[in-house]
Amino acid sequence: MTAVAPTRLELFRAAGCAACDAARGALKAAALEEDADLVWRDVDVLDELDHAVELGVLTLPAIAIDGQLVFTSLPTPAELRAALARYRTARR
Repeated sequence: MTAVAPTRLELFRAAGCAACDAARGALKAAALEEDADLVWRDVDVLDELDHAVELGVLTLPAIAIDGQLVFTSLPTPAELRAALARYRTARR
C-alpha cells in the first residue's frame, strides 16, 4: 500500500486584506479539523505572483487544494470542510 501525501492547502492573499485576515483563523481551524495532516500555506500574491497566475488566481482571497484552484472567494468553514472531504474521497 502506498502512503498518500498530505493534502496541501494554499490561501492566496495580499498584505492588508481585511477579509483574508478576518477569516483565516476559522478557515484554518475548520481545515485542520477535517484533515489533521493537512499542510496549510499562506501565499502572499505579491511575493509569489507567478505561482498565483499559474493557478489562475484572479481575485483575492482564493484557495487552492493540491495545486488546483477551488475557491475564488472565501468559503465558509463548512464549505471548506465539505470541499476537503470530497477531495479526500476522490483521492482514494
